Amino acid sequence: MPLITLFSAPKPFTDPHIALIQGNAINSWTLLPDVEVILLGEETGLAETAKELGVRQIPNVARSESGAPLISSMFRLARENSNSDLLCIINTDMILMLDFFETARSSRTLRDKYVLLSQRWDYDIASPIDFAEGWESKLRESVRKQDQLHRPAGSDFFLFPKSCYQDIPDFTIGRAGWDNWMIYKARKEGWAVIDCTPSIMIVHQNHDYSHLPEGKPHYEHPETNDNIRLAGGQANIRYTSLDATHELFDGQLARPKMTSAHFMRKVELFLRAVFFFLPENMIENIARPKRWQKRIAKLFKS
Repeated sequence: MPLITLFSAPKPFTDPHIALIQGNAINSWTLLPDVEVILLGEETGLAETAKELGVRQIPNVARSESGAPLISSMFRLARENSNSDLLCIINTDMILMLDFFETARSSRTLRDKYVLLSQRWDYDIASPIDFAEGWESKLRESVRKQDQLHRPAGSDFFLFPKSCYQDIPDFTIGRAGWDNWMIYKARKEGWAVIDCTPSIMIVHQNHDYSHLPEGKPHYEHPETNDNIRLAGGQANIRYTSLDATHELFDGQLARPKMTSAHFMRKVELFLRAVFFFLPENMIENIARPKRWQKRIAKLFKS
């Protein structure tokens, strides 16, 4: 019985660059020990890729009006078809290495209910990875040279025990909000939210948004509004890795260090609690003035 089930809903393999990075990512998952991979959906090229890489494909995932898979259906199918103690939803542009598996394995002894997450390293790539011996060290060196550690917002995987997240709203994948809700849900339930950024390097292969309607980023898509509604409002999708209750380093849990970013996040949560009666956009302007200034600047440029 595998320790971890990785599950994902790939995009169609019709765009050459998307096909390239998805192939790199899924290939890296198959090299991990004690892991099974489930690919959900019936996108163009998916069946062929699953067969080539020796992973499972499960069709008939429920979809939104636009045809994008629903997170609730993905979780249900993964749970029904997995024998693993740990489940992990992950985007198919993410490359995993052995440190991910080692960290996930050690997490089992730390808490009964928890979610594991981390910041990603963004990486420009234009060719298939050669997975010959020593590929991990070569990739790490190349990623560090580009030096693009992503900000705390935006999570590309969540690993958790099978007993967690049994009631997922019908979020649309590939749209904003659902990943932030995952952190909110864990905090609300009193589970440990474990940031393992100090312990692992997960690599996000950069891409454009041409696969989305009109090529717009996911946070500008109308179905993002549906995700926000299903999440219970804007306040519940503000959660990021800055809201982690613990950090994991060398197999040991510790409380996060109080950085300036952590301090400002606590100030934001305090303001939202005290001024709960004010409109959400007003709280946003007070709590995140830099973001508001960027929006103003963008309006003047357009």
